[in-house]
Amino acid sequence: MKPVLPLFIMIDAMGWEILRDDSFGAAFAPRRKRLESVFGYSSTCVPSILSGRWPTQHRNWCYFVYDPKNSPFRSLRALRWLPSAITSRRIFRRWLTKFVRVQLKFRGYFDLYNIPFRYIHLFDFTEKKSPLQPKGMNQGRNIFDLLVERQVPYFVTDTSKSEEHNRDALIAAIESERIDFAFQYWAGLDGLLHHVGNQSPEISPRLRLYEQWIEQILNAARAHYSEVQLYVFSDHGMANCDILLDLKSTIDALPVTMEKDYAVVYDSTMARFWFFNDQARQLIGKALGKIPQGRVIPDEELKRMNAFFEDRHFGELIFLVQEGVLIVPSHMGERPIRAMHGYHPADKHSYASLLTNQSSIDEAITHIPHIFGLMEQSAMLTAGLNSRNP
Repeated sequence: MKPVLPLFIMIDAMGWEILRDDSFGAAFAPRRKRLESVFGYSSTCVPSILSGRWPTQHRNWCYFVYDPKNSPFRSLRALRWLPSAITSRRIFRRWLTKFVRVQLKFRGYFDLYNIPFRYIHLFDFTEKKSPLQPKGMNQGRNIFDLLVERQVPYFVTDTSKSEEHNRDALIAAIESERIDFAFQYWAGLDGLLHHVGNQSPEISPRLRLYEQWIEQILNAARAHYSEVQLYVFSDHGMANCDILLDLKSTIDALPVTMEKDYAVVYDSTMARFWFFNDQARQLIGKALGKIPQGRVIPDEELKRMNAFFEDRHFGELIFLVQEGVLIVPSHMGERPIRAMHGYHPADKHSYASLLTNQSSIDEAITHIPHIFGLMEQSAMLTAGLNSRNP
């Protein structure tokens, strides 16, 4: 039997508001705390957790950026002649995404989403590596680099496999006693919430299922490790989308042209603009100022959120909608979904959660990047104890 197993389980979108009145984890992780997330989507949150760094430090922020010189999608522009009845279908996009991912040898999460093929040659994709692997950050190190450096054998989720597969794979790794650290990542709740919202009766059964899985994992761990340091946490919450905003029509009506005068990525909760002349900058800025459902985020506020990029790589102007507003159509999808994240980190449903079986949670742990410190501390401990007790 080994001395200790640090067990970190991330449940995507299990926000504080979802857990606040739920008994989830009371039996195995009775201490819980609300954490502030970071500004961005899971593309930002997960790297922030894994690296302990902020968006400006690791540069894993939004997926698509205006960068025609480095765009890997030039050949896809030929598909602009296909009818939208085909190219807008999700099944077509999924098939094409899988094909392109293999061809481009992308190792991280990748989705073409709803970027128009007419303009796809203007954009690059920022997550070519997987943050769940060593050397997987756009900039800097992550927890897996540290584990490799310290020669700590570990388990990490294979995101190409199902949640059940990863549950069983972790249990098998525990029972073999071949690991001294585990990072499990379950994304199913996030997908469920997008479709049913944060008040659905389907949420509780999913949480109860996760409780059962965690109990199974803990039972295996207790049989092979004297101590299990358990941390269960999320990256963000989820807000119901009750207001739909057709931002694209407003911008398209202006006397400026996409590609010639400006470029834009319409994410689900924000629009990111690059300008090629002052006319486009002024007209679009003025139009955005008249939209009550959102606002342009000042540079100073972006700096406070550690999401201001000096080179404007992710956009010169960031327009963020209010919590509960969904940009539709967007480059993420043409149809509404029930709930979304990626709002301001201070919004009610943006907060993440942290639960543990440890005696307390340090008061200094207030934001999701601080979870990295817990992982680092546990990795150092297990590297010392387990190496002396093989």
